[in-house]
Amino acid sequence: MKLTLEEGIFAVKFARNVIESHLSGRDLVVNNYPPKFNEKRGAFVTLHTYPGHDLRGCIGIPEPIMPLIEALKEAAISSAISDPRFPPVTLEEMDNIVVEVSILTAPQLIRVSHPREYLEKIKIGRDGLIIEYGVYRGLLLPQVPVEYNWDVEEYLANLCLKAGLPPDMWLEEGVKIYRFEAQIFEEVEPRGNIVEKITYVE
Repeated sequence: MKLTLEEGIFAVKFARNVIESHLSGRDLVVNNYPPKFNEKRGAFVTLHTYPGHDLRGCIGIPEPIMPLIEALKEAAISSAISDPRFPPVTLEEMDNIVVEVSILTAPQLIRVSHPREYLEKIKIGRDGLIIEYGVYRGLLLPQVPVEYNWDVEEYLANLCLKAGLPPDMWLEEGVKIYRFEAQIFEEVEPRGNIVEKITYVE
Protein backbone atom coordinates (compact mmCIF):
# COMPACT_ATOMS: atom_id res chain seq x y z
CA MET A 1 0.00 0.00 0.00
CA LYS A 2 1.60 3.24 -1.17
CA LEU A 3 1.87 6.28 1.07
CA THR A 4 0.32 9.57 0.05
CA LEU A 5 2.53 12.66 -0.04
CA GLU A 6 0.96 13.77 3.25
CA GLU A 7 1.86 10.44 4.85
CA GLY A 8 5.38 10.71 3.44
CA ILE A 9 5.72 14.20 4.90
CA PHE A 10 4.61 12.82 8.26
CA ALA A 11 7.21 10.01 8.00
CA VAL A 12 10.11 12.41 7.36
CA LYS A 13 9.04 14.86 10.08
CA PHE A 14 8.56 11.97 12.49
CA ALA A 15 12.06 10.63 11.73
CA ARG A 16 13.62 14.05 12.32
CA ASN A 17 11.67 14.57 15.55
CA VAL A 18 12.69 11.12 16.80
CA ILE A 19 16.37 11.87 16.17
CA GLU A 20 16.32 15.34 17.71
CA SER A 21 14.36 14.12 20.74
CA HIS A 22 16.80 11.24 21.27
CA LEU A 23 19.83 13.54 20.95
CA SER A 24 18.17 15.85 23.49
CA GLY A 25 17.78 12.97 25.95
CA ARG A 26 14.03 12.68 25.50
CA ASP A 27 11.83 9.85 24.21
CA LEU A 28 9.34 10.99 21.58
CA VAL A 29 5.85 9.59 22.10
CA VAL A 30 3.37 10.02 19.23
CA ASN A 31 -0.14 8.69 19.73
CA ASN A 32 -1.81 10.26 16.71
CA TYR A 33 -0.49 9.04 13.35
CA PRO A 34 -1.96 7.72 10.06
CA PRO A 35 -3.43 4.18 10.30
CA LYS A 36 -1.10 2.97 7.52
CA PHE A 37 1.80 3.29 9.97
CA ASN A 38 0.41 0.33 11.94
CA GLU A 39 1.11 -1.95 8.96
CA LYS A 40 4.31 -4.00 9.07
CA ARG A 41 6.75 -2.47 6.58
CA GLY A 42 10.48 -2.22 6.07
CA ALA A 43 11.95 1.27 6.32
CA PHE A 44 15.29 3.06 6.05
CA VAL A 45 16.32 6.50 7.25
CA THR A 46 19.17 8.20 5.42
CA LEU A 47 20.94 11.37 6.57
CA HIS A 48 22.84 13.64 4.18
CA THR A 49 24.89 16.75 4.87
CA TYR A 50 23.52 20.05 3.59
CA PRO A 51 24.71 21.52 1.38
CA GLY A 52 26.90 18.92 -0.28
CA HIS A 53 24.65 15.88 0.09
CA ASP A 54 27.36 13.65 1.53
CA LEU A 55 26.13 10.53 3.30
CA ARG A 56 26.06 11.00 7.09
CA GLY A 57 24.20 7.86 8.16
CA CYS A 58 21.87 5.20 6.78
CA ILE A 59 20.32 2.30 8.65
CA GLY A 60 17.00 0.54 8.37
CA ILE A 61 14.80 -2.47 8.86
CA PRO A 62 14.69 -4.35 5.52
CA GLU A 63 11.97 -6.87 6.37
CA PRO A 64 8.32 -6.13 7.28
CA ILE A 65 8.72 -7.44 10.85
CA MET A 66 7.27 -4.53 12.85
CA PRO A 67 4.72 -1.74 12.45
CA LEU A 68 6.03 1.04 10.21
CA ILE A 69 5.88 3.61 13.02
CA GLU A 70 8.24 1.44 15.11
CA ALA A 71 10.52 0.62 12.16
CA LEU A 72 10.89 4.32 11.43
CA LYS A 73 11.69 5.13 15.04
CA GLU A 74 14.35 2.43 15.29
CA ALA A 75 15.85 3.29 11.89
CA ALA A 76 15.93 7.03 12.64
CA ILE A 77 17.82 6.68 15.92
CA SER A 78 20.18 4.05 14.49
CA SER A 79 21.00 6.13 11.41
CA ALA A 80 22.03 9.01 13.66
CA ILE A 81 24.06 7.20 16.31
CA SER A 82 24.75 3.60 15.24
CA ASP A 83 26.04 3.66 11.65
CA PRO A 84 29.53 2.15 12.09
CA ARG A 85 30.88 4.17 9.16
CA PHE A 86 30.41 7.50 10.94
CA PRO A 87 30.72 9.10 14.37
CA PRO A 88 27.36 9.76 16.08
CA VAL A 89 25.45 12.79 14.85
CA THR A 90 25.21 15.71 17.30
CA LEU A 91 22.08 17.76 17.93
CA GLU A 92 23.83 20.85 16.53
CA GLU A 93 24.57 18.99 13.29
CA MET A 94 20.88 18.45 12.64
CA ASP A 95 20.67 22.09 11.46
CA ASN A 96 22.82 21.03 8.49
CA ILE A 97 21.38 17.59 7.73
CA VAL A 98 18.55 16.61 5.41
CA VAL A 99 16.46 13.58 6.33
CA GLU A 100 15.36 10.99 3.76
CA VAL A 101 12.94 8.14 4.45
CA SER A 102 12.51 5.03 2.28
CA ILE A 103 9.42 2.85 2.76
CA LEU A 104 10.08 -0.64 1.41
CA THR A 105 8.03 -3.38 -0.19
CA ALA A 106 8.71 -6.93 1.04
CA PRO A 107 11.88 -8.40 -0.55
CA GLN A 108 11.26 -11.01 -3.28
CA LEU A 109 13.81 -13.58 -4.45
CA ILE A 110 14.92 -13.03 -8.08
CA ARG A 111 14.80 -16.45 -9.70
CA VAL A 112 17.30 -17.09 -12.50
CA SER A 113 18.57 -20.17 -14.33
CA HIS A 114 21.93 -18.43 -14.91
CA PRO A 115 23.39 -15.45 -12.99
CA ARG A 116 23.78 -13.37 -16.18
CA GLU A 117 19.98 -13.16 -16.25
CA TYR A 118 20.21 -10.68 -13.35
CA LEU A 119 21.44 -8.10 -15.87
CA GLU A 120 18.08 -8.26 -17.68
CA LYS A 121 15.81 -8.67 -14.66
CA ILE A 122 17.11 -5.80 -12.48
CA LYS A 123 15.98 -2.26 -13.29
CA ILE A 124 18.09 0.68 -12.09
CA GLY A 125 16.04 3.09 -9.97
CA ARG A 126 13.20 0.63 -9.45
CA ASP A 127 14.89 -2.24 -7.66
CA GLY A 128 16.63 -2.16 -4.33
CA LEU A 129 18.74 -5.28 -3.83
CA ILE A 130 19.71 -7.66 -1.04
CA ILE A 131 22.42 -10.28 -1.50
CA GLU A 132 22.79 -13.34 0.73
CA TYR A 133 25.60 -15.89 0.72
CA GLY A 134 26.14 -17.96 3.84
CA VAL A 135 26.66 -15.53 6.73
CA TYR A 136 27.20 -12.60 4.33
CA ARG A 137 24.41 -10.14 3.63
CA GLY A 138 24.30 -6.72 2.03
CA LEU A 139 21.63 -4.25 0.95
CA LEU A 140 21.53 -1.24 -1.35
CA LEU A 141 18.49 1.03 -1.71
CA PRO A 142 17.12 1.69 -5.23
CA GLN A 143 18.23 5.35 -5.19
CA VAL A 144 21.91 4.42 -4.66
CA PRO A 145 22.80 3.28 -8.22
CA VAL A 146 20.97 6.32 -9.59
CA GLU A 147 23.04 8.68 -7.39
CA TYR A 148 26.30 6.99 -8.46
CA ASN A 149 25.26 6.50 -12.12
CA TRP A 150 25.94 2.75 -12.00
CA ASP A 151 24.78 0.27 -14.60
CA VAL A 152 23.35 -3.09 -13.43
CA GLU A 153 26.73 -4.85 -13.41
CA GLU A 154 28.32 -2.06 -11.33
CA TYR A 155 25.29 -2.16 -9.02
CA LEU A 156 25.73 -5.90 -8.45
CA ALA A 157 29.49 -5.51 -7.88
CA ASN A 158 28.92 -2.81 -5.27
CA LEU A 159 26.17 -4.89 -3.65
CA CYS A 160 28.71 -7.70 -3.23
CA LEU A 161 31.26 -5.30 -1.74
CA LYS A 162 28.63 -3.99 0.69
CA ALA A 163 28.20 -7.58 1.94
CA GLY A 164 31.97 -8.04 2.32
CA LEU A 165 32.16 -10.31 -0.73
CA PRO A 166 34.32 -10.12 -3.89
CA PRO A 167 32.69 -7.87 -6.52
CA ASP A 168 31.97 -10.75 -8.92
CA MET A 169 30.42 -13.02 -6.28
CA TRP A 170 26.94 -12.49 -7.77
CA LEU A 171 28.00 -14.88 -10.56
CA GLU A 172 28.57 -17.79 -8.16
CA GLU A 173 26.28 -20.71 -7.31
CA GLY A 174 24.48 -20.49 -3.97
CA VAL A 175 24.13 -16.72 -4.00
CA LYS A 176 20.62 -15.37 -3.43
CA ILE A 177 19.58 -11.93 -4.62
CA TYR A 178 16.30 -10.33 -3.57
CA ARG A 179 14.70 -7.20 -4.91
CA PHE A 180 12.36 -4.69 -3.36
CA GLU A 181 10.93 -1.32 -4.28
CA ALA A 182 10.82 1.83 -2.19
CA GLN A 183 8.87 5.03 -1.83
CA ILE A 184 11.35 7.76 -0.99
CA PHE A 185 10.55 11.05 0.71
CA GLU A 186 13.16 13.68 1.54
CA GLU A 187 13.66 17.19 2.84
CA VAL A 188 14.74 19.69 0.17
CA GLU A 189 16.69 21.52 2.90
CA PRO A 190 16.98 21.00 6.67
CA ARG A 191 13.45 21.26 8.13
CA GLY A 192 12.28 22.52 4.73
CA ASN A 193 9.78 21.28 2.18
CA ILE A 194 9.44 17.51 1.83
CA VAL A 195 9.05 15.91 -1.60
CA GLU A 196 8.67 12.41 -2.99
CA LYS A 197 11.85 11.38 -4.81
CA ILE A 198 11.15 9.59 -8.10
CA THR A 199 14.04 7.36 -9.20
CA TYR A 200 12.30 5.23 -11.82
CA VAL A 201 9.70 5.79 -14.51
CA GLU A 202 8.35 2.88 -16.58
